[in-house]
Amino acid sequence: MGKLINIDNGGTLTDIWILDGEKSFHTKTITTPYDLSKCFFEGLKKAAGVIYGDEDVGALLQSTDHIRYSTTQGSNALIMKKGPRLGLVVSKGFDIGGLRKAPKENEMFEALVGPRVEHLDTSLEGQAYDQALADTVNRLSSEGANRIIVSFNGQNYLADEARFRRTGLSLFPRHLLGAVPILFAGSLSGDQNLARRTWTAINNSFLHPAMERFLYNAEKKLRAERFQNPLLIYRNDGYSGRVAKTVALKTYSSGPRGGMESAKVYAEYYGFDRYLTMDVGGTTTDIGMVENGEIRALDRGAIERVDCSFALCDIVSIGIGGGSVFRVERGAIKVGPNSVGGAPGPACFGMGGKEATMTDALLLMGLLDPQTYFGGEMKLDKARARSAIQSNVADPLNLSVEQTIHAMLEAWAKNIADGLADFCSLTQGTVLSAFGGGGPMGVLSVAEAAGLNKVLVPRLSAVFSAHGIGFSDIAHSHESKLTSNDPAGLEAALDTLRVRVSRDMFSEGFCASECCPEMWLTINGTKVELDNTSPSLPTNVNGKDEVIAGLRLVATVNRAELPRRTETKRHEAQVASVRTLISSDGSDTETPVYKVEDQAPGASGQGPAVIEEAFWTCRVLPGWSFEFTVNRDVLFTRNC
Repeated sequence: MGKLINIDNGGTLTDIWILDGEKSFHTKTITTPYDLSKCFFEGLKKAAGVIYGDEDVGALLQSTDHIRYSTTQGSNALIMKKGPRLGLVVSKGFDIGGLRKAPKENEMFEALVGPRVEHLDTSLEGQAYDQALADTVNRLSSEGANRIIVSFNGQNYLADEARFRRTGLSLFPRHLLGAVPILFAGSLSGDQNLARRTWTAINNSFLHPAMERFLYNAEKKLRAERFQNPLLIYRNDGYSGRVAKTVALKTYSSGPRGGMESAKVYAEYYGFDRYLTMDVGGTTTDIGMVENGEIRALDRGAIERVDCSFALCDIVSIGIGGGSVFRVERGAIKVGPNSVGGAPGPACFGMGGKEATMTDALLLMGLLDPQTYFGGEMKLDKARARSAIQSNVADPLNLSVEQTIHAMLEAWAKNIADGLADFCSLTQGTVLSAFGGGGPMGVLSVAEAAGLNKVLVPRLSAVFSAHGIGFSDIAHSHESKLTSNDPAGLEAALDTLRVRVSRDMFSEGFCASECCPEMWLTINGTKVELDNTSPSLPTNVNGKDEVIAGLRLVATVNRAELPRRTETKRHEAQVASVRTLISSDGSDTETPVYKVEDQAPGASGQGPAVIEEAFWTCRVLPGWSFEFTVNRDVLFTRNC
């Protein structure tokens, strides 16, 4: 059995987690947004260094079965609205206002499509239709569209799209220079909601070029290193597939989905009924929930608050992270949503940043050690951090730097706690979990602000989303509307789906007989699971219902597992050193530091303390106790 490499490419840092039999390794590298293939291979080099002692990428790849990769490239592209100029073809008479009713829809439409919209009369025949189609494509091209989306309405929209495809290929063959790529909304999704189906196609077309260039470039470099298997892309449905079989839009928010897959496994492992998660990165905090063993999700998600035809985790992002910019407005501290990102980064990184961030504040507080931060590979500059906080926050508030850094932490924690409360009800049975590079550092401050009494910080918190990718299997799925709501219609739809999905899995190297099938129906928007062995229509379905059949084939591959839970004997945790923390009045507090790698299951202690791993640090407040579990995660309990 070879190694499994799992990579989560974030906006600030790229996380790598590797499973090698019963051993695991993890590391991080700074994301290079100007060339994602650079941080991709820098991460592989660092991982090889951790495993072998030298950066032998070839040895690493030749002993690896699968590389599963998740990227925020798509999310960032839509947020910044940097991408191709799109053209849209719709049916004659279709009111385009239906695509831009909400303010966010209108904003996105203006940025992605703008005036490049054409109405085509699909009732035309022969030469008249050919001429109308040619004129339509030529007008959009002359207006600057370098990608075109075709989305027709009516009962025969699929047939109309198929006709456009045939005629378009004959008039504008793909081998011609300057041929404009055309995407058909009905081919991407079987969603019967026209506006949602059209928006899904628009967003997918916008993401596709950047994703395609980067991912195929990365795969090309892997082949140059003689890696035998295709690069697998982790998707926002919780499964993976090769680049050539991945829809660009399904990479959107795939990193947070990885974190939620980990959270689901951990909730089951520890028996948590309500497991609330905060994934703190450099720019945002992603909030999610696992309740009664299920990830909170939406059958139809939203992309930048615009409805989408695909299911997505119900994850809310708030603009607060470790690199969020602090400022003073009307005598009060404000934080986010602007962030310094990985470049230039917080002022203490010494790469030109001059804004005050939480990372700078925690460095001056003494929580972060300049010698051990980021595995000891990044030296932090206290003088630059002090200067940024002094000029941007302390002086405008007329406070000392020591008072200011504690006020910054309080404001930061309250903002996240407010985000948690907006997301769900905070009950006494709710367990808060913090992950991401910035998650553990102030999680107990967040818990106190939110009124929560139990917190779990996973040992692999810093690479938790990459870890979650390690629980994924290879799978593909499709949906199809029933042509008739009867047993014959269901069987015909499933037969079509079996052919399509089997073909996808065959391209991954798996026969349908090797895969586990999952079948479902979506009846008037409500999902109903089907018996795989004898699928049948529910008895209450009538001819007027909208019924869409779905089929997924899943091929299980090597995946992560947690150790069997056993009883542990509590004992005093081993102190590694003592660190001086600075109070708001400027006084020093000598605080014990506990290294995660030094602790055995059952090791426990009380706050105030500092718990530290190579890539994360946690401040244990007075009034909180902690214990290391069998998996060497840290469970915190507030002493009420």
